[in-house]
Amino acid sequence: MMRFIYATTLILTAGGALAAPKTYTLPEPTAQLKPAEGHTAGLEAAQAACQTCHSVDYIAMQPPGKGKAFWESEVTKMIKVYHAPIDEADGKAIAAYLAATY
Repeated sequence: MMRFIYATTLILTAGGALAAPKTYTLPEPTAQLKPAEGHTAGLEAAQAACQTCHSVDYIAMQPPGKGKAFWESEVTKMIKVYHAPIDEADGKAIAAYLAATY
């Protein structure tokens, strides 16, 4: 029994040593935030903050027409859960922009 444990440990250890990190090149982003009349501050804040962590595709793939409460909740989640560096004024502007545009 002891030989089995030793052999299994040796195989698992050796197998882990053969694994190497993989690298790959991400494609260039193609989507851009949509302009929205009257929401320039929100657009600019979203361009500065949101794209730091994810692409515009993530925003665009959300169900359309979800409204103000949905986007306020999403922006709040990004700030509180994911610690996005967005101040309160920018957060409100971003949520208003996203609600009006997406």
